[in-house]
Amino acid sequence: MRDVKQTPPTLYVMVGLPASGKTTRAKQIEEERQALRLTPDQWMIPLFGHHNAEGKRDVLEGRFVWLALRTLRKGIDVVLDFGVWGKDERTALRVLAADAGASCEIVYLEINEDEQQRRRDSRASSDGETTFYISDEDLASYRLLFQPPDDTELSGAELDPPPANYTSWSAWASERWPTSNE
Repeated sequence: MRDVKQTPPTLYVMVGLPASGKTTRAKQIEEERQALRLTPDQWMIPLFGHHNAEGKRDVLEGRFVWLALRTLRKGIDVVLDFGVWGKDERTALRVLAADAGASCEIVYLEINEDEQQRRRDSRASSDGETTFYISDEDLASYRLLFQPPDDTELSGAELDPPPANYTSWSAWASERWPTSNE
């Protein structure tokens, strides 16, 4: 276990499309680092019966961001297993982690379309009760929405300023993830 006084905690942000292996890798990091792992998919179906239940996923993710920041301030590593498809989301999480005294590591799992469909089908047949099915059409639309991180973003070297009309990344995050503020 890490000495809390010597090494700052780390926020691990899992990035990738559905079926790319994010949760499998998140579980490995959880065990390796004795981290708190927060995976909305494991909460949405038991709580709401669906993976997005009328916008409740954003509210749940907001509470997870809030909990992650509190946990990081206590010196404990956290794994956010959301997918985090947009660069703005990833940048906001990097800034929030730094504000909490933590480092942030983007863990990107790339996957090609054929492998993604194969894994989706395998997951549906083995974890049908605890996961949700994603159609081929949904997979295709997700690929169009996803903004893969580039090498500069993955290196963590640069942070973009907040989007226009926002004074800070915290303000942006509180709109993106309702309930993320303390």
